[in-house]
Amino acid sequence: MIGKPVKRDGIAVTSDTIPPETPARPVLVEVWREACRHIEIDESTRNIAGILARHVPIGQLLVRRIDRQRSCLDTVAVGVPAPDYLLHEARTPCNEAQLKELLAWCGKGKILRRRADSAGRGPLATIVPAGTAAEVLAGPLGAPANPAGVLILIARPPDTFDSRHGQLFEALLEPFSAALENDQRLREMTAMRAAAEADNQSLLKRLGRRELTDAVVGGSSGLRHVIERVDLVARSDAPVLILGETGTGKEVIARMIHSQSPRAGGPFLRVNCGAIPPELIDSQLFGHERGAFTGAVEARQGWFERADRGTLLLDEVGELPLAAQVRLLRILQDGWMERVGGHEPVHVNVRMVAATHRDLAAMVADGQFREDLWYRISVFPIHLPPLRQRLEDIPELARHFAERAATRFVLPPAQPTPQDIQLLTGYSWPGNIRELAAVIDRAAILGNGKRLEVAQALGATAKPLAPAAAAEAPADTASPAQSLALDEVMRRHVEKVLALTHGRIEGRRGTAALLKINPHTLRARMRKLGIDWASFRDREEA
Repeated sequence: MIGKPVKRDGIAVTSDTIPPETPARPVLVEVWREACRHIEIDESTRNIAGILARHVPIGQLLVRRIDRQRSCLDTVAVGVPAPDYLLHEARTPCNEAQLKELLAWCGKGKILRRRADSAGRGPLATIVPAGTAAEVLAGPLGAPANPAGVLILIARPPDTFDSRHGQLFEALLEPFSAALENDQRLREMTAMRAAAEADNQSLLKRLGRRELTDAVVGGSSGLRHVIERVDLVARSDAPVLILGETGTGKEVIARMIHSQSPRAGGPFLRVNCGAIPPELIDSQLFGHERGAFTGAVEARQGWFERADRGTLLLDEVGELPLAAQVRLLRILQDGWMERVGGHEPVHVNVRMVAATHRDLAAMVADGQFREDLWYRISVFPIHLPPLRQRLEDIPELARHFAERAATRFVLPPAQPTPQDIQLLTGYSWPGNIRELAAVIDRAAILGNGKRLEVAQALGATAKPLAPAAAAEAPADTASPAQSLALDEVMRRHVEKVLALTHGRIEGRRGTAALLKINPHTLRARMRKLGIDWASFRDREEA
């Protein structure tokens, strides 16, 4: 180490190597210009090395990133005025003790010096690439509380560094810290862009589309009023609440709102609130700082930060715990949030779209959902009708899914016949469009590319749901009007099971388990069918 460390501008330097006078201003101006001019830190480092070569006996300039997750040091940028001078290590593994020692040194902000005739000890043994037989200066990059990397300046033998060189090296830490931070953000944005593109491709594959901007099937018929409301709200930044049963296409509508908004060039991210364990809700949505909890080895952005300047779809928002609802309310009010374990507020610019199949108004009345949050997210509600209320869209949807199935399963294209359409429009579709897509996929596989076996594919779904309807009329003669009778059949069947379970909804012996349906979906369906399940509990008490 170079003498006794003293603090200067938040960085500990050594009094016996660095004099009080400041480095030549023109050199620093050139360094800052190069650090800010280029997106890639490798290019900046090469150019800066050329500038320094006029003032410092430099053999090599290295920028090494600290990777806590992989417990190693990665060389991310190299500046060598003489290309044949030295080789460098691309990666230096660290054990737990070495990484702890390295981070502790970075936190103190000390500049280290190793002379050519001495062996590296402490952090220097990890920082300096193996086989380096020259004088070395090393300094930490980034904030002391969250160090990002290390800057290494290796002398050109037999030259050594004097006090002026040490002073100049100290001044280099700030521009290189900025360059490394910008490079890290660039890497994160690239990773986010790749993830978003993969998500888009996955969605396109599921929907059977070539582009997300393709017209929505049914947009000119059964979904006409929905599309009109999307057109009204898309250009604004108002929060949107999409309501509809499971499988009605809420994500498709959310993506349409994003693609027609001024944020279309930003990210669109979807998070299923019901799929996140309660103990991880805050970390997933709002991010966390390093050391915030066991396993938090590095700071991590949450969904809101990742969706900055874009749109975030909170699917199944009704599943959020009350504590998370409070923090969500603050973001909607002023755009500020705090990471888990953080002390500084973070501002995000996100357009939020919420979606749910649950009755949020009833949840507010029951105290399961915050009333103030309900008013915030329901500024502009959009109701998606279930498929049984837009039977005119089934022919077009069936043809669309048949084309998709042929592509997915590498089968010759087969279109539904008029008899197939009759069968499809005669069913109530409790699973909505998602169920229709599954039925067409099954029909395409059963038909093996020769035809669509709709009757056989639909029978596997319809038989347990409407056995009485199947007995009353042959499947191939079903009409749209008969789908109304199916609601009555379903109501009687659910009431029969409720009587057996004495009104119990959840649990291993509850109605939902016997019917093999999600409890929330069952409650929503019973409300639509006009079933008062509480009355069955009264019977048990009587």
